[in-house]
Amino acid sequence: MITVGLAALVAAPGAWAQAAAYPAKPLRWLVPYAAGGGSDFLARTVAQSLSARTGQQVIVENKPGGNTAIAAAETARGTADGYTLLSADNGTLVFNPALYKSLTYNVKDLAPVTLMGRFPMILVTGPASTAANAKDFIAQAKAKPGGINYASAGAGSPHHLAMELLKSEAGLFMVHVPYRGAAPALAEVAGGQVPAMMVDLAAGSAFIKSGKVKALAVANATRLPQLPEVPTFAELGMKNVEAAALVGVVVAAGTPPDTIAALNRHLVAAINDPAVNKRMVEFGVEPVGSSATQYADLLASETTRWHKLIRDLKITLD
Repeated sequence: MITVGLAALVAAPGAWAQAAAYPAKPLRWLVPYAAGGGSDFLARTVAQSLSARTGQQVIVENKPGGNTAIAAAETARGTADGYTLLSADNGTLVFNPALYKSLTYNVKDLAPVTLMGRFPMILVTGPASTAANAKDFIAQAKAKPGGINYASAGAGSPHHLAMELLKSEAGLFMVHVPYRGAAPALAEVAGGQVPAMMVDLAAGSAFIKSGKVKALAVANATRLPQLPEVPTFAELGMKNVEAAALVGVVVAAGTPPDTIAALNRHLVAAINDPAVNKRMVEFGVEPVGSSATQYADLLASETTRWHKLIRDLKITLD
């Protein structure tokens, strides 16, 4: 024990110097989705400000596949020095460990840095739906068990689990139709092929504003400033129907705490930049910029909440 303590004391000045100089070289930022989506937009928007603030190039690299597992596994197995960042949502950090019997990565091998933003979910219906509001939609679904389909951005996605949460809370039986992303799912809802879905504002804003789909309720604690006329599920008597895609930054576990703290400071400053903040809100993201501890605590509470739902509904993806 004495030897370890002395070693730590000897190493500390070097570690402090490393953290003070961080970042001293370009950063690599992995996005586990294809270019053009919400996570990609968020990473590129924040990365631009991060680069300007640190004076280092930030290289954003899209590595889709494996329901985010490919990029997550690469980050988890990489060097724990804070130079490889991963955009991680609740699919990667919360849902996947409960949905799959085995994964190519372990969430414990990823260290939270900050929650960048929230993408609140919204119940939307297409032109084929006769529901005037969320209560109508729920009543219609109850009257036709298994007779109404719903789309999602993919099995195990935040969009999928948000609708499963609504089904559980409202006592509904609807058939899941997964797609490869929110955009194709939303296009099918707007085209009348599938009656409804849960979609985030970033993906659904243009469709909602143009009237191609109708927003019935938001799965958020408060009404969204971009959709002030749309009620929350809590206002409809379903306070537990809260769901959002939570997108943050993680690095390999074992990254020095001082390095994580430095990266957190840089990222939070980038998120709080007025121009960046404005772009995020306009895109449909609720900016956050939390401490690493706050992010870790949120992931712990989200894991408890969603794992129970996944177990209770016996949802598996393998």
